[in-house]
Formats: sequence, C-alpha cells, structure tokens
Amino acid sequence: MKGKAMPTLKKRLRRRRLGGTPRFFLWISPWVIGFVLLTLLPLLGSLYVSFTEWKIVSDPVWVGLANYKELFTEEIFLKSLRVTFLYCAMTIPVNMVLSLATAMLLNGDLPYSGILRTIYYMPCVVSSVAAALLWSYIFNYRFGLINQLLSLIGVEGPNWLGDERWSLAALAIMSLWGIGGGIVIYLAGLQTVPQHLHEAARLAGAGWWRRLFTITLPSMSPILLFQLLTNIIGGLQTFTSGYLITDGGPNNSTMFYALYLYKNAFQYHKMGKACAMAWILFIIIMVLSFLVMKVSAPMVYYENDGGEDD
Repeated sequence: MKGKAMPTLKKRLRRRRLGGTPRFFLWISPWVIGFVLLTLLPLLGSLYVSFTEWKIVSDPVWVGLANYKELFTEEIFLKSLRVTFLYCAMTIPVNMVLSLATAMLLNGDLPYSGILRTIYYMPCVVSSVAAALLWSYIFNYRFGLINQLLSLIGVEGPNWLGDERWSLAALAIMSLWGIGGGIVIYLAGLQTVPQHLHEAARLAGAGWWRRLFTITLPSMSPILLFQLLTNIIGGLQTFTSGYLITDGGPNNSTMFYALYLYKNAFQYHKMGKACAMAWILFIIIMVLSFLVMKVSAPMVYYENDGGEDD
C-alpha cells in the first residue's frame, strides 16, 4: 500500500505544479506586457533609429554606421566624454568618502543624532530644479554667498559659473549637496557590522584605524561596491546641473554627455545621432560595471562566503 501511495502522491504534486503554471503566467502578465511595450520595444526602436538619419518631422533614412562614425570624429562629442569622465573622477571619490565619514559620525553616540540624520537627508527630497537654482545664486560672481564669504577674508572669488577653469569644479561642489542618500545607505550598513569582532579586536589592542580597515570596511565591502557602481552610473548620466545652471558653457566646459545627447535629440532634431549616443553610453556603462565587478571580486567580502547555506 505504501509503495502505491508514493506514485499517486507524485502524480498529484505534478498535476498541481502543471495546473499552477497558467496561473503563474496570468499573474505576471501585467509586468510582462508593461516591460515589452514600455521598455523592450522602445529599446529595440532606439537601436534601429541609431542607424538612421531621423529629424522627427520626416521619415527615418537608413545610414548604417554613419552616426557612430560622425560622433567619434566630432570634437564636441569627445569633449563631452572628457568632461563627464573628469566630473566623475572629481565627485565620486569625494562623495563616497565624505558620506561614509559622516555616516560613521552619525552612527556614534552623538547628541541629537536622529535630528542630524534628518537634516543631512533633507536635500535629497528637494527638487533637483530648485537645488540647481539655489546653487546658481550661491555661485553668483557678484552677490553669491561663497564669494561674499571669501571677501570677508580678503580673497576675491572667481567667476565660478562664467569661467571655464572653475565651472566644472563649481558643479562638482554642488554635487556634495546630495550625499544624504549615501549616508543613509552607509548607516544601514554600519548597523550590520558584527560588534563582537570590534570587541575582540579592542581587547587584542587594535586601535580605531586598525579596526576600520580590518573589520568595518571589509564588512561593508558589498555596500561600498554597490555605492561605487551606482555613483558611476549616476555620474555618467549627469544632466540637470549642466542644463539648468550653465547650459553646457562656458566654452562647452560643462557639456556633459547626457546634456549633449539631449541637445542632439530635442534642439538639433538629430534623433538618430542621439540614439547612437545613448547606445554608446550603454556600452560604456556596461563595460565599466563589468570591470569594476571583476576587479573588486577578490576584495568584496560576503558574510556567508565559505560557510554553510542557511
């Protein structure tokens, strides 16, 4: 009897699984339909358009790789790449170090730490347009706050937004306004660092710096990797500050890649060229993400590495 019951039970389980398959596809169908209509088809459409000359008001004309060849021989395109990479090099390390240091301070026993965390995060919920307008006044050459403060110590402030030597640095300083998001993520990571390891290291005579580099940072390495990747992706897509504050000037010194892409699409009406730029950016992000994952693999520590499965 027992031998007959087992095949019967297996048949019932198999029927239940097969019967649940249509129901499964029915439940996920809204997401699948939305993904196909709103993501996959536009993605494939942009790939096709990147091989055409399309001025929006006329029919697209197939030109093959002409858009890509034109871009890589165009000075302003290459400059937009340089500006964007330089901006990322200026902002990403400072952003990550400053947000991590602030998170470590707020993670301690500071008085009113809850209020301080809220204050640091508040700029993240402010509209990016409002923040750009605010910083354009702060960097104003004549009556801006920064130059007013510099004048108090006898220093004549530069024309931050009107001088190509300072414009990109000004936008890099502005980017520090939004470190609150990183602070919140680092605070969450600091809460998961094993405290017993800190206590054991402290008993063994390890100082604060030693514990930082041997316990805290290795324990937070997945979060650091996540922050690095998201900062790279976000930095390469920088648009708002260059569009609203400087419009790419002066002398294209703040012509970010995404801003030049926007200008090609909606100001110059070169949609094929803009789509080609979008796919080039996609490839750049994909390659950089792959390289970061490859290089960081030996340095990222996961708590269950080498351990038993839960």
